[in-house]
Amino acid sequence: MNLTGIQAELRAQKLDGWLFFDHHQRDPIAYRVLGFAPRRHVTRRWYYLLPAEGEPVKLVHRIESWMLDALPGERRVYSGWRELRDELGRMLGGRKRVAMQYSPDCMIPYVSLVDAGTVELVRGLGAEVESSAGLVQRFEACWSPEQLEMHLEAGRRVDVVRREAFGEIGRRVRAEGSVQEVAIRDFVRERFREQGLVTDDGPIVGVNANSANPHYEPSPDCTSPIHAGDFVLLDMWAKLDRPGAVYYDITWTGFAGPEPPAAIREIFTIVRGARDAAVEFIQSAVRAGRPVCGYQVDDVARGHISGRGHAEHFTHRTGHSIGEEVHGNGANMDNLETHDGRLLVPGTCFSIEPGIYLPEFGVRSEVNVYVGEREARVTGEAQSEIVVIE
Repeated sequence: MNLTGIQAELRAQKLDGWLFFDHHQRDPIAYRVLGFAPRRHVTRRWYYLLPAEGEPVKLVHRIESWMLDALPGERRVYSGWRELRDELGRMLGGRKRVAMQYSPDCMIPYVSLVDAGTVELVRGLGAEVESSAGLVQRFEACWSPEQLEMHLEAGRRVDVVRREAFGEIGRRVRAEGSVQEVAIRDFVRERFREQGLVTDDGPIVGVNANSANPHYEPSPDCTSPIHAGDFVLLDMWAKLDRPGAVYYDITWTGFAGPEPPAAIREIFTIVRGARDAAVEFIQSAVRAGRPVCGYQVDDVARGHISGRGHAEHFTHRTGHSIGEEVHGNGANMDNLETHDGRLLVPGTCFSIEPGIYLPEFGVRSEVNVYVGEREARVTGEAQSEIVVIE
């Protein structure tokens, strides 16, 4: 736990403290930020207050009085609910503004983990509950220099596998007349393993209409053949098989033939333009030192697509935070599914992946963008044309 850094950030945000709460391990963010894992199942409620100034305070049940022993600070205990309420009130000690894993109107559901009753309890004790979303981003989503290097190396390896996957589609179609989506999925997974990469699931291999389903994933029970003349979408994500490694996540599209149809080329051009407009918006803002929020990036990409008549065909956010999990806890590029007002801060990485999904096919083009102190950069190859699968 970065106690000094957290307290400095609390003071910068004019917060009196960050109040962590858990029961039955419902809040994984708390354990990651605080940097400990419970020895046994969490069967009783615990609270941990990181004040902007001074020593932390922990409140634990007498049955599980050891629960927060790994953390610094004064320990207080309770048994009954009345005692809990009294001790929590003393623990807050007149503090007026405390952050919790809460989001007004659940606008950022990824950090909205504290139940409404607990929020009511804290408010009833005189403290206003503020969202910890910005703090979570600062202490969960910012990468170390070593993590950035692991991301870049993962990107180089994933890009190799991506090229090989399109080549394998071409080879199998030439030799056998077709290849199943699931066979290419398995090919990618095996090459990831050989490249020292790991992933929880995926990749997405979608042909024709399947490419129009953003979360399609083939399986032995659900797969379609890829033939000559078909359109194919590959969405691939993986990280190095090392502690602390972070993901690299891309989507490319290809056509199994010498010349993609005009309709597919048109949609690809629009999607590529939306992606590049969003990236340029971010890069310009970072160069100028101008604050930019996740929802604003989504507005740029969505505006590009809407202006070309496809607003209803862009059905998801523009991008998501990337970390040790492929969907991280930093700002998302989103003003559709949520209104993400978090600032893009140095040390964070996220995807830019606009898409247009029609009944016959869907096009998505995804890159990763890393924000540094003075520049933002795309961390891998960016697709400029539809891959011609020879």
